[in-house]
Amino acid sequence: MNKELTYHFTGIKGSGMSALALILHNMGLNVQGSDQETYFFTQRGLEKAGIALLPFDADNIKEGMFVICGNAFGDDHPEIVRAKELGLEVMRYHFFLGELIKDYTSIAITGSHGKTSTTGLMAHVMKGLTPTNYLIGDGTGHGQEDAEYFVLEADEYRKHFHAYHPDYAIFTNIDFDHPDYYENIEQVFESNTVFAHQVQKKIIAFGGDSYLRQFADQDGLDVWYYGLEGEENQIVASNIELGTDGSRFDVHVEGNYYGHFDIPTFGKHNVLNALAVIGFCYLEKFSAEKVAAEIASFGGVKRRFSEKKIGDMTLIDDYAHHPSEIRATIDAARQKYPDKKIISVFQPHTFSRTIALMDDFAAALDLSDDVYLCEIFASAREQDNKQVSVQDLANKVTKPVKVLPLENVSPLLDYSDAVMVFMGAGDIMKFAYAYEELLADSQSSTH
Repeated sequence: MNKELTYHFTGIKGSGMSALALILHNMGLNVQGSDQETYFFTQRGLEKAGIALLPFDADNIKEGMFVICGNAFGDDHPEIVRAKELGLEVMRYHFFLGELIKDYTSIAITGSHGKTSTTGLMAHVMKGLTPTNYLIGDGTGHGQEDAEYFVLEADEYRKHFHAYHPDYAIFTNIDFDHPDYYENIEQVFESNTVFAHQVQKKIIAFGGDSYLRQFADQDGLDVWYYGLEGEENQIVASNIELGTDGSRFDVHVEGNYYGHFDIPTFGKHNVLNALAVIGFCYLEKFSAEKVAAEIASFGGVKRRFSEKKIGDMTLIDDYAHHPSEIRATIDAARQKYPDKKIISVFQPHTFSRTIALMDDFAAALDLSDDVYLCEIFASAREQDNKQVSVQDLANKVTKPVKVLPLENVSPLLDYSDAVMVFMGAGDIMKFAYAYEELLADSQSSTH
């Protein structure tokens, strides 16, 4: 890193970009960035850090800069064109990150689901144990000059994680997603396999995934599996108790007792996420007691089972946008609130994903008591060719279901003493905010 340069981020509000900008800023480097002027949730952290946020403009680019470009923008972006005219070094986000982690003991977390939650837990645990830099996909980034470890979320979209050669990697699962890029799960598996072969020391993989199990048969891969008792795994959780205040379990590694752990999170998937983190800590020879203390104080990550109470209603906000994630979120809600009605408010994310996984979405949503569907959130990377509508999904849901327009969320006021779960990767927060306002108004008018 060169402290004489200014590191300019083109597209700084992207979740990975904002996290990386915060890391470089924390490390004492000069950082600025540009983006669209529309508010995005990541910018609050950048503003609090005092990082300059500029509107896109070629004139932002000057001599003495190193330009890091977000993957949402092409080489024809005016800032990138100007940077190249000036002969500045320009590097894509994932390639820059791949170079940065080489100076640390690095642990990359990947998977179709659970990678942000697992990365968040790993970052929380490791920063309590030893100086650690970390980059989480929810826009959270932390850097320090004396760090020994680097924890990062590694995204499989468009094979971006192929830019990384980490010391360790956790694979939470392999599932079919990103149908705008991958044609089938075989392509997803192939991409993950390439990444697996770039891991320098050891892979920690979920043993209950049939695709990840195939890593054991490949030459050159050093794999430990994590999972539940009764399966062929090196890292095993036993005596699991799922309670309304969290989850508890014991861990054995290669048959030897390592420790007892309590986590303040819900759902079996969070037990498994914790197990992966615990396995890494065992490999790096941290004491089970210290690891347990850090895990017990984990507060979660942004937009993953974030809770709010308004009157007798519990509102949960979650980024879930794949059937497996919806199942996990509803499972967690059932664990914490076993006696309450669970209402899902779901906004499908991208037309291609809605078409590819339609039946799975319906089956997952049927795990809730009632279902409300919002219009499909259209990604900037695809066009609406009218092949699918949210009503098509509604027709497949067997539980009571309604399509919910943003202009009128009043049907949600029909519930009391229940759990309202807002799920999606688009702008589902708008529906949650509209409901919160209505709910607060209706309660103030009745008192």
